[in-house]
Amino acid sequence: MRKTQLKTGTKAKGHNFVTALARGLELLRCFGDASEYLGNAELALRTDIPRPTVSRLTATLTQLGYLIYMPQLEKYRLGPRVLDLGYRYLASEGVGSIARPFMQELADATDCMIALGVPEGSQITYTQTCQGPGPLILRLQVGSRVPMAHSAMGRSFLAATPPAQRKPYYELIEADNPSDWPAIRESLEQAYADYAQYGFCMTVGEWSRDISGVGVPLVLENGQRVVSFNCGGAALRLTREVMVENLGPRLKAVVDQVRELVVGGGA
Repeated sequence: MRKTQLKTGTKAKGHNFVTALARGLELLRCFGDASEYLGNAELALRTDIPRPTVSRLTATLTQLGYLIYMPQLEKYRLGPRVLDLGYRYLASEGVGSIARPFMQELADATDCMIALGVPEGSQITYTQTCQGPGPLILRLQVGSRVPMAHSAMGRSFLAATPPAQRKPYYELIEADNPSDWPAIRESLEQAYADYAQYGFCMTVGEWSRDISGVGVPLVLENGQRVVSFNCGGAALRLTREVMVENLGPRLKAVVDQVRELVVGGGA
């Protein structure tokens, strides 16, 4: 069961930090997608927020339209106001609109899924996806999340993040995987070595044993902003050799094209 990281992610609160707002947002992050239903007890368990506080927060979020209460289930699901926020974000995200034609061209040519994602806690959230025409087994959509430490997209984000700025992400990843953290840390170091050698990161059947992927970061705003692209598909077809010699360089070429247009257009 995934817990959100309110305690770990808000250590340095400061006098301007509004705890009630942070807790409300953490409740919204508990929902995997718009079809997931969660009750107050489940939300309290996932966030470590006291149940009476959760009840007040869910009542408020329901009144505002961010949650919808299903009385027959005594549970909540995401409401339309959340989608409105998401669409506003995506509409303002210039990188995705610029990148999409290049992503779709590569998806069609390779019969893979090409995605663009941004960090969210210890995960990466897809903000743009393009599918190839064939019978793919990887059909993730906008809003889907993948683990930062076990996905090529997440590893490429960390690889492009300066070492001094990785600590908050390491804390979140370790909190999610305390017993596996030493092995995860070792796999991240290997990913950084791949990035230094090839300019991209790879996973072969790690976050899903049937899926492999290659990830390439796009560093913007003088290093202040990093987004990641990936190319994923069946592990039987996407071997490490294929990714090193074919898909990795092709995805890098796509990201280079996007970077040139984004920097030139000021996105």
